[in-house]
Amino acid sequence: MVNDNLYAHFHPDERPFVDKASDWVQRAADHTVKVTDFLDPRQAFILESLVNREPDVNIRFDGGYEGAERKRAVIVPDYRDPEDEDIHLQVLEISSDDTRFSELEHGDFLGALLGLGIKRDKIGDLHVHSSKCHCLVAGEMIGFVDTELRHVHRVHVLTDIVPLSRLEVAKVSLEEMSLSVASLRLDGIVSDVCRLSRAKVLAPIQNGRCKVNWKVVEDPSKPLQEGDVVSFQGFGRFKVLEVEGVTKKGRIRVKIGKYI
Repeated sequence: MVNDNLYAHFHPDERPFVDKASDWVQRAADHTVKVTDFLDPRQAFILESLVNREPDVNIRFDGGYEGAERKRAVIVPDYRDPEDEDIHLQVLEISSDDTRFSELEHGDFLGALLGLGIKRDKIGDLHVHSSKCHCLVAGEMIGFVDTELRHVHRVHVLTDIVPLSRLEVAKVSLEEMSLSVASLRLDGIVSDVCRLSRAKVLAPIQNGRCKVNWKVVEDPSKPLQEGDVVSFQGFGRFKVLEVEGVTKKGRIRVKIGKYI
């Protein structure tokens, strides 16, 4: 069981994951190898911080390629090399002869996968191309997904399991926009990016519907900085690319990149 001092470092909503991750670490210290589901960057940070508190445990993260956002972890006793452990990653290729396939987006593929009844934790990054989509899938689920996935947003699709070496990583696309803001407050920038009034973003932020760097932030006044990734439920994600300076009128110029 995690002590209250450790809980103080995490948001209350994160406590169930902290409990689970602490159990994984303890089991590894007791000589059990644990391969996790896919973790987002915040979960990976929490897990790594717990591992760093335990001298008898080692860890390795792998999302299938360098720069992966969602990764699985393998946690091992210190006398085992995590590099020698199979982390069970597979690539599912989705394709179609239907001309509408090229119009499908990331959300369409993710929705179709989740529609099979599998958990988001079993799916890693998705790489959407005009003629195919490469999905990182937990090895224990790949056979089921390969057999069951036949439609994506009413488009009939074909699936194939391909070697990890054939993974084609999609370039992240950002739609850039420039803002002139009074401050770098979270609520102000979310309001401008999502084209909502300040009043309409205030309550959702306070109710835990906004994350900064994958961590729930309920303080609307939190200042953002370069590199921060913000997600606002129902409106997608954006990244603070650059704080460009201050205008003559004292406003701050900010460059934002919206994930598309």
